[in-house]
Amino acid sequence: QVQLVESGGGSVPPGGSLRLSCVFSGFTSDYWAVAWFRQAPGKEREGVSCISDINIYYADSVKGRFTISRDNAKNTVFLQMNSLKPEDTGVYYCAADPLRTGLKPEYEFWGQGTQVTVSS
Repeated sequence: QVQLVESGGGSVPPGGSLRLSCVFSGFTSDYWAVAWFRQAPGKEREGVSCISDINIYYADSVKGRFTISRDNAKNTVFLQMNSLKPEDTGVYYCAADPLRTGLKPEYEFWGQGTQVTVSS
C-alpha cells in the first residue's frame, strides 16, 4: 500500500524559508517519480517540482528559489523553499507514480497536503 505523508508547512513572512518533507512507503524503487504540487484557494493544482532517477523539473515560478532532493535510504523527498513570496501560499501536496513524471497533476498516489502561508 503506497502512502505519502507531508510535513514542514507553516506560516512565514515574505523572504522566509521552509523545508517540506514527504515520507513515502509502499515502494522503494528510485525509478518512481516523486513530485510536489500546490493549490491556492480558487486555483487549479499546479506542479512545483519533480524528481525521478534521471531528471529534476521545476516550475518557472520557483526556479532559483526551490530545491528538491531525495533520500532513498530514509524514503523521503524534500522541498527546500527559500525567498518565499505571498504567491507561494497554498496547500502543498506530494505525489508519486511508477510510470509518470513531470509537472502535470496526473500522478496515481497523493498525500494529504501541508499548508504553506506566506504573509507579512
